[in-house]
Amino acid sequence: MAETFLKNAWYCAGWRDDVGLGQKDLVERRIAGQSLLLYRTAEGALVAMEDRCPHRSAPLSLGRKEGDAVRCMYHGMLFGPDGICRAVPGMAQPPEGARVPAFATCEKDGWIWVWMGKPEDADESLICEAYSPYDPDLNLRANSIRIETNYRQEIANLADLSHISWVHDETFGGTDGWAFIKPRHKRQARGIETRYVVRDIPSPRFTAHMFPKEARFDIQVHVRLTVPCNFIMNFRIHEADGLESGDAQGALLLDTYTSQAVTPRDEGTLDYYFSWGTSTETEFPGVIDLMYRTNFDAFLEDKRILEGQRRRQLEYPDAPQIDIVHDAGPGQMLWVLDKLIAAENPA
Repeated sequence: MAETFLKNAWYCAGWRDDVGLGQKDLVERRIAGQSLLLYRTAEGALVAMEDRCPHRSAPLSLGRKEGDAVRCMYHGMLFGPDGICRAVPGMAQPPEGARVPAFATCEKDGWIWVWMGKPEDADESLICEAYSPYDPDLNLRANSIRIETNYRQEIANLADLSHISWVHDETFGGTDGWAFIKPRHKRQARGIETRYVVRDIPSPRFTAHMFPKEARFDIQVHVRLTVPCNFIMNFRIHEADGLESGDAQGALLLDTYTSQAVTPRDEGTLDYYFSWGTSTETEFPGVIDLMYRTNFDAFLEDKRILEGQRRRQLEYPDAPQIDIVHDAGPGQMLWVLDKLIAAENPA
């Protein structure tokens, strides 16, 4: 069976505030088919290890923190942050080989990252550049959602924003203009970069009440999509400039930023960590709350269509599928991912 997930990559395991210092702050995450335990030592250092005691497979996330270590609350075995067993009650010393696989971790841009390959191969330069909710020049709201689908479907969804016209008709839509975009995709070693302008469109549904019906806008989009699936976008709303090509030249009305990380739990489920907001320079009263509510509604719209798509694909696994013009971005991104997976698993 072909390998499904890329090992030598940083996977998002949540926001930095998701893992606290309390004795019971033992956080379970499932990433790329493996159950992990995350916790912080008394000094605040982040630890990630397999969430399984090597004695009888009890979840360590049901255990107890003791200093920089975690104790399994089935038979009391104590494991250090390196995964090595330090003590077994009733034994003078732990048995040989009593250890739990540990993983390299990093915190960057407000996110927790876990390297799912060998810890000695972890390369922090491969973590994507994102927009942090803690950046003083930005006002971003963060959250997460779980979606019952294969992460490749989410990759395809994010690499093709023409679906905004249809999936998000009640939030970001209200026009078929997104279906006529002409993206410029630039393939890179670990992803793709995409730029385009959506021209001369009316206000999206969620702000239609704020503008005259005749108001027209241009939207300048810059997306960086990297493996396994990190979606970083700058979304700038301008007054329509009447031009047919090139960058948007009209007055800048709102400069928005979003960082989104898709973390596959397994073949059929993913955790989606996201933030969205504006630059403080273009922020105005009420806009952050409005964007947050709308964006969360939009992610629920994605969830509905992606979960429906997954159900039908499982029901009709051998059904042929056609390609259309909007598949260029998804095709390129999945090609990059599959090339990296193949390189890790030579025949």
